[in-house]
Amino acid sequence: MASFKDADPTVGFLTRKDVDVMLPRPTRVKNKTPAPIQITAEQILREARERQEAEIRPPKQKIIDPTELADYRLRKRKEFEDQIRRMRGNVRDWIKYAQWEESHKDFERARSVWERALELDHRNPTLWHNYAEAEMKNKFINHARKVWDRAVTLLPRVDQIWYKYIHMEDFIGNVAGARQIYERWMNWMPDQQGWLSFIKFELRYNEIERARAIFERFVQCHPKVGAWIRYAKFEIKNGEVARARNVYERAVEIMGDDEEAEQLFVAFAEFEERCKETDGARRIYKFALDHIPKRSVEDLYKKFVGLEKQYGDRQGIEDAILGKRRFQYEDEVRKNPLNYDSWFDYIRLEESAGNKDRIREVYERGIANVPPVPEKRYWQRYIYLWINYALYEELDSGDMERARDVYRECLQLIPHKKFSFAKIWLLAALLEIRQLNLEGARKILGTAIGKSPKDKIFKKYIEIELNLGNFDRCRKLYEKYLHWSPENCYAWTKYAELEKSLCETERTRAVFELAIAQPALDMPELLWKAYIDFELSEGEFERARELYERLLDRTKHLKVWISYAKFEASAIVEAMCSEDQNQDYLREQTKQCVQRVRRIFENAFNYFRTSAPELKEERCLLLEEMLNVEASFGDLGDVSLVQSKLPKKLKKRRPIVTEDGPAGYEEYIDYSFPEEAHTQNLKILEAAYMWKKRKVV
Repeated sequence: MASFKDADPTVGFLTRKDVDVMLPRPTRVKNKTPAPIQITAEQILREARERQEAEIRPPKQKIIDPTELADYRLRKRKEFEDQIRRMRGNVRDWIKYAQWEESHKDFERARSVWERALELDHRNPTLWHNYAEAEMKNKFINHARKVWDRAVTLLPRVDQIWYKYIHMEDFIGNVAGARQIYERWMNWMPDQQGWLSFIKFELRYNEIERARAIFERFVQCHPKVGAWIRYAKFEIKNGEVARARNVYERAVEIMGDDEEAEQLFVAFAEFEERCKETDGARRIYKFALDHIPKRSVEDLYKKFVGLEKQYGDRQGIEDAILGKRRFQYEDEVRKNPLNYDSWFDYIRLEESAGNKDRIREVYERGIANVPPVPEKRYWQRYIYLWINYALYEELDSGDMERARDVYRECLQLIPHKKFSFAKIWLLAALLEIRQLNLEGARKILGTAIGKSPKDKIFKKYIEIELNLGNFDRCRKLYEKYLHWSPENCYAWTKYAELEKSLCETERTRAVFELAIAQPALDMPELLWKAYIDFELSEGEFERARELYERLLDRTKHLKVWISYAKFEASAIVEAMCSEDQNQDYLREQTKQCVQRVRRIFENAFNYFRTSAPELKEERCLLLEEMLNVEASFGDLGDVSLVQSKLPKKLKKRRPIVTEDGPAGYEEYIDYSFPEEAHTQNLKILEAAYMWKKRKVV
């Protein structure tokens, strides 16, 4: 027996164990093999149908005298009254009650039920509809008319009630009454379908003038494009061409700025085309294309092009196609005004048409779409709009002042503190040069150097002054260029070439000295080569040799060693080709040159062997070059000196290590030099000696 303490307060004095529902444990299927006899779903359903018990239905009651009928009616009325008392707002119960009374031909009671239901919910159209239908079914026309009249008075916005009311009057032949009901309905300004049904009603009785008057009221009540088109088609159907044209003209005046105006113009033009008025249709299309927004004239362009292809001449067809393409480009630039490729295509189209005002308008619209972000990559396509605009004004229009204004506005628009475009500055300066305004060009280029100096601007400015022979200006420009970019080896080299062309040897040498003294250079190898070539062209071999030594103090690159050795070897070739000197003296000089070449190669080889032993490939290339040079010396050369140092090529494998771990092996070429093999052998002998010594101890 559970104690009082174990009781759960939420379940009285019972314990949780007493109230727990013990569900049966699910049985586990041990044998999952298929049964020998399989049962289909159809068989299961058939057996279920066969075993189903018969439905129990109440016995049929036969009424044989008025007393039983009265009892039956009393009992059914009590059931209906109880039902509607329980669920007073259920409209279906009221309808069933009234229809039951109607089926027993007790129309007064049926009307009483309908009236009680309407007192409860007079806003329900279903009640009114069923009430009137019951009166009509039993041929109580006046009662039905009163019901419909009350319904449309209380619910004037329910179109279905109006339709049923009118249908009843029309069905019994009361045309005047139906027309009067329509007039009452039109005072409430229904939707388009109500007006159209009124028009169809009048046309069914061949009342054309009445239908026309209704159309006039219809387009005033619903001033939409569809209403005007219906009105015009009505006049066309009745053969009134002049009236139809008048309707279209009035519609254009009233609805010309509507969003659906395209449909109106297309319908008007097709009407004129059917009337063989092609000129009028063409005028309508052109008027529409000029006044309708470009985003909603696609169908209009198709119709216009079709008209021109069918009735127009070559010029008209070209104008229509041009207008269609213009519409396509307008749509593209409207969707994405920052798509400058679309602007280029649009401008090219207008330039092919040759209308200057349109071309300038498109250019102005295009350059008005300034990139929203001040980053150069967003401006690179945009800036060509300005360039093409200026070139058009200069070359096609011949208006130089406009071209100057375009360049001036473009240069004012560009944020030069963040980025600039050298092309714009140069094109503006070249325009002034073509107009023989040299001072204007210098002013533009000087402003460019002051605001946003660039390599292209300096190079072009120097080229202009050099062609004019103003060498002092060129020197000043080179000084500014190098002050702005002291690491630019191209500028140093060109400055030195200028001085060399003016035969200013000392100035040239001073420029080169200043250049190689710079702490940082972008391409020092080109600068040193130009300096050495300059000294060689001047015949200053000692100076060139000193330059090579100074260069080797800065860098030990393989190409520098080889170039130095070839320079010394070239002296040997010149000495051997000379026939004016004494042969013994020449031979002695040649031997000295050979010794210098060998010393350079030896120094290079020792450097790569001791200071950079990991650069085996460079050492191998150096030995190959040494071998070629020794072979070129002829009798003075000694190839054996180099052959004893040549390495052996070994093919080896090394593991490939990636972020995910080892990924296999790769083959590579390694070089084994003789001195390294000898050192490796000494290490093996030393290790063997140490092993033997430890064994003795």
